[in-house]
Amino acid sequence: MTDFFTMHPGETAAPVPPGPVLSSGSTGIRRVHRFLLWAYGEAPNLVRSAAPGDTSRAAYVGEVLGNFDKVLLIHQEGQDLLMYPQVAERAPASAPHVEQMLDHHKLIRERVQGIEPVRKRWMQTGGAEDRDVLAKGYEDVRSVLEEHLRREVTEVMPVVDRVMTEEELKAMVQHGVMQHDKKFLVTYLGMILATNPPEDRREIFFGEMPAPARLGYRLIGRRMYRKQYSTLFPGRPIPETL
Repeated sequence: MTDFFTMHPGETAAPVPPGPVLSSGSTGIRRVHRFLLWAYGEAPNLVRSAAPGDTSRAAYVGEVLGNFDKVLLIHQEGQDLLMYPQVAERAPASAPHVEQMLDHHKLIRERVQGIEPVRKRWMQTGGAEDRDVLAKGYEDVRSVLEEHLRREVTEVMPVVDRVMTEEELKAMVQHGVMQHDKKFLVTYLGMILATNPPEDRREIFFGEMPAPARLGYRLIGRRMYRKQYSTLFPGRPIPETL
């Protein structure tokens, strides 16, 4: 099977500057991107899974999708503030690629923010027209996002690995963590684990998660993740985590 993160014909990577590898940013970003690919791959049909007028289902799905949108926008905000300006300064030859990634972020942000009022209205009414508009809106987000997620990994992250330290990338991650409540984060950890291969799960859980986060996940997060998944996808087997 071809890896999703494979450069397409006609695409070119930014020149990688000389010097040692300073961080494992490429590995970390793949893990987040796998979750986003899953989330926005499922989003349109999750919206369509609510029958017209089923406000209970619409409210539940809409809240979950709103959390996905928040993760996406905060993730990109952190990169805009704490990664891309530094990359452009330290690796000037990558500036055109940085500009392209920032343009992608803008397009994605506009699409997500554009459908937010529809999502919120649909959560209240469960209306068929809003449902169809919202599902199409998430398809539009997905179409732009998939290209961006692929090209960010293949074209830019090798440069990031050479010009940014682990400490700097951890600060970017913390920028996002601080903007989510702890209850959501332990459920989110379940989704990250489920959407990554087994070897990555083990590294995320045992190598990157602090002990309090591991404990919180085992006490409540895993159960919350499994409940959310079974509610979103009734009858589907629940993907393994840890």
